[in-house]
Amino acid sequence: MSEPTTHALWGGRFRQGPDPRFWALNASLAVDQRLGRYDARASRAWAQALGRAGVLTPSEVEALTQGLARIEAEFAQGTFPFAESDEDIHTAIERRLKELVGEPALKLHTGRSRNDQVVTAFRLWMREAIDVLAHDVRDLMQALLTRAEADQNVLVPGYTHLQQAQPILLAHLWMAHFWAFARDRERLADTRARVNVLPLGSGALAGTTLPIDRAALAHALGFAAPTPNSWDAVADRDFAAEFLFVAALIGVHLSRLAEQIILFNTREFGFITLDDRFSTGSSLMPQKKNPDGFELARGKAGTLIGLLTGLLATLKGLPSAYDKDLQEDKDAVFRAFDTLHRLLPVVADSLRTLHVHADRTAQALDPATLATDLADYLVERGVPFREAHRLVGQLVQRAEALGVGLHELPLHELQAVHPAFQADVYERALDPRAVLARRDVLGGTAPRRLREQLTQARLLLEEPGPFGPEPQPEP
Repeated sequence: MSEPTTHALWGGRFRQGPDPRFWALNASLAVDQRLGRYDARASRAWAQALGRAGVLTPSEVEALTQGLARIEAEFAQGTFPFAESDEDIHTAIERRLKELVGEPALKLHTGRSRNDQVVTAFRLWMREAIDVLAHDVRDLMQALLTRAEADQNVLVPGYTHLQQAQPILLAHLWMAHFWAFARDRERLADTRARVNVLPLGSGALAGTTLPIDRAALAHALGFAAPTPNSWDAVADRDFAAEFLFVAALIGVHLSRLAEQIILFNTREFGFITLDDRFSTGSSLMPQKKNPDGFELARGKAGTLIGLLTGLLATLKGLPSAYDKDLQEDKDAVFRAFDTLHRLLPVVADSLRTLHVHADRTAQALDPATLATDLADYLVERGVPFREAHRLVGQLVQRAEALGVGLHELPLHELQAVHPAFQADVYERALDPRAVLARRDVLGGTAPRRLREQLTQARLLLEEPGPFGPEPQPEP
């Protein structure tokens, strides 16, 4: 065979080596070398399983175990010596193992296929990657909570349709984003549970003839259980698609938060100012201070969504247990992980360091945002809500005609619309702070209810959950 297949795991039935252009297309080492230490770890467990099955002698198991441990250390230290002829990470490891321990390396692949081998390493990597992202999301949640604790007395207009709607506390807005990321973290935990099953021992698609104890193998690698069907085990990439969905949704939530910040950072709003460390300037206009970090967060949501739809399109037409199309899975997942792992800490620290202009947020509040509370005032005095809604609409028109705010309308103007209005209306329904305090329902923006939210959020962040201490997958 020609040079490119010197270390290939196949080739005995071929008269010629592959065309170099096809070899470059077929080889996956540029992507899957990231799985090196995970593949070595799984191979150590497989060598021990072969020993328990009587396929390898104790001395062979010992040699393979030591050789693979050294290879795993080389990957961790970034010193693993790749060769041009390595087709993929499995070829590279087997070649290196033979260099280290000799002939026993040729026995390691007994009873397994690259089909179950690669998906096992992929699941091992993804378990740790999920734990890292869960840590990153938790840090962002902590930044939002810290922001909310600092801004819990800041009055700000709440918007719907990008129009001022009702007054809220700025902390209430921060906490709205907090709970979105809390759900993302729960989804990561759910995904992790489905990642945490062992495909190894499934062979190419039909299982192995060797007496391998797959339950013991799963335990040795920290998996909850072995997969129940060998065909499904090598074909299943649901866990990769699910990971990409969660990543895309995190991206969407980051984008929505970023859009809020970008708007509030404009001169027209003037509610916040970003720290210089998380802003950029213009190559032409000296005065510019741009929120590029948040704009990148908004933009990368599209990339993450594209990675998800790309993999789903790849999976939808696959007819059998394993097809080479599945080589596309890892690149999408690795890119999604890298994107979020770079992005989440930047967004968290940008939030921690931004400055809120509380005077500007309060001044920006349109008194018309109290219209609903004015209607509620009438409802408390027996006026049906639909009628109260109509009457207050007339008052809004009247205030606009006079060029004053609702709170500046004299009592006789209010009583001309309905006699139920009394002098206490200004304190009860036309004072933003009083109105906030009256929204005293679970989950509402009343200061008392906000303090409950903050307590609930602190307790949530203190829970250990399914994630261990932060691991460090290879970059």
